[in-house]
Amino acid sequence: MSVLYHAVRTPVRWAFRLLTDLRVEGLHHVPSGGPFLLLPNHQSILDPLLIQSICPRKIHSMTKSTQFTQPAFRVVLAGLGAFPVRRYRVDPQTVRVLLRLLDEGQGVCVYPEGERSWDGALQPFRRGTLRVALRAGVPIIPVGISGTYDLMPRWLKRPRPGAPVSLRFGEPMCLGAIRDRSTRDRRLPEFERQLVREISRLASVPISRETRERLDAGSASPSGEGGS
Repeated sequence: MSVLYHAVRTPVRWAFRLLTDLRVEGLHHVPSGGPFLLLPNHQSILDPLLIQSICPRKIHSMTKSTQFTQPAFRVVLAGLGAFPVRRYRVDPQTVRVLLRLLDEGQGVCVYPEGERSWDGALQPFRRGTLRVALRAGVPIIPVGISGTYDLMPRWLKRPRPGAPVSLRFGEPMCLGAIRDRSTRDRRLPEFERQLVREISRLASVPISRETRERLDAGSASPSGEGGS
């Protein structure tokens, strides 16, 4: 781990425990070595800090590119394992970085909703995220986060202590690498249904009406990747 990453993990973890009743489950599902992909729901700007402070392996998080505009902040984010993505569009450079990190045996975190939830419910997933997950051929670990929406929703500037928070790592999904795009497209609907249901279960959050309609229609969500 980088010096900065290692230095902030313990104080951030203790900050969460002081602010909230924090419960963690399923850490044994995180591989002790080799590449893996974390796919959590996204409720708060605090989610990356929570995951990185708790996960025993270093995590590289996909983060929206606008947070990298200031040079000093860009250096800090890089030290914390973040890499930029342009939201609401296919970003080939980000996909290359993500796959390179996995090829190097790293752990990578991508939020398939693409942005923080407005109401705590699970929003539709981005097709680009699902395609990369199917293409990568590494263990896919669904992650459920609950309580950070109450702790610090997207419209608050500071957390409000007291909300219980849980972080649950699910059993890895090992699907193998699907290199052919047409095959990935055929697998997308069922993969999305499985992932949505498992993350909803782990996080104990409802599935939004829009997400249910897309699942019922057997279609994936629009192209694009996302970050915090």
